[in-house]
Amino acid sequence: MTQSPKEIAGRDLQSPEQLRRELVEPCRPVVLRGLIADWPVVRAGLVSPRALRDYLGKFDAGSQLDVFFGDPKIAGKYYYAEDLKGFNFDKKRLRLGQALDAIIANLDRPGAPSVYAGSLPVDEYLPGFAAENAMALLPPQVGARIWLGHASNVSSHYDAFDNIACVIAGRRRFTLYAPELTSSLYIGPIDNTMAGQPVSLAASSPEDEAKYPLFRAVKDQALVAELDAGDALYLPKLWWHQVEGLASFNGLVNYWWDASSAGPDQPYAAMLLAMITIAERPPAERLAWRAYFDHYVFRPQGHPLAHLPPEQHGLLGPLKENYGKLRARVMHMLRGG
Repeated sequence: MTQSPKEIAGRDLQSPEQLRRELVEPCRPVVLRGLIADWPVVRAGLVSPRALRDYLGKFDAGSQLDVFFGDPKIAGKYYYAEDLKGFNFDKKRLRLGQALDAIIANLDRPGAPSVYAGSLPVDEYLPGFAAENAMALLPPQVGARIWLGHASNVSSHYDAFDNIACVIAGRRRFTLYAPELTSSLYIGPIDNTMAGQPVSLAASSPEDEAKYPLFRAVKDQALVAELDAGDALYLPKLWWHQVEGLASFNGLVNYWWDASSAGPDQPYAAMLLAMITIAERPPAERLAWRAYFDHYVFRPQGHPLAHLPPEQHGLLGPLKENYGKLRARVMHMLRGG
């Protein structure tokens, strides 16, 4: 049986420090009811889709974007073609105003294609929007992105960043799987994707126990959250999430940031490097390297040099003091030094 994430009232979050302490560090999804209920864009969307279009039009910079168009038979499920090589939708380059007009023109029209535009940096496409619809819980350098379209179903995927997803119009359903379930989700290609991230084939396609037998044991461990306009979801990095737009017109603004970053380097880069250096070594050697990764990186027993005085920790001392030294050593090794 599926369960729901923890819920709190958005007004109970008062500061970025509280967000980090109570949401980021536990690494669990949390629904934030009414977090953005007072945003002007939410109030416009409650009037009508056209009112929201007109509100966004005040900020429209006229930039072009890729817009997805789906045949009615896919019912807004943007996905792979049957051979996993192509996709079941078309793309067109339009200006944002044209995309919004296409969405409005095809609302609830029988036989019309579904239209979807997403991941648009607000500062580029809608300069001035963020000032009127501010996210006080995040540093000002964390930019917003906007997603607009008809009823849709975005395949289950993960992101390597923390995420606050805010519903500005319509309704959204998030179906979430914890990172530890990854090996049972049957992940698709990492280099042939719909929007940059690999998807879970088992969680995204029609149920097929013969094709995806391991998924049967974990599918009921999903967390399901339904959000109305004005609600938000804190989604930790690496959690799998399928996102459904449930209304005929839906809008979302989200914020991606790395709340735990110590510098410019990302863990995903380390994982790719590990793929080429470790993934195809003999099984016994991989087990040995896993022991060292656990000891030095994942640290289930604590700091690897806890038995020594801090002044003897060297490069394993505080990361803020040793980040540059460690990075220089890595770059030297990658250059063949």
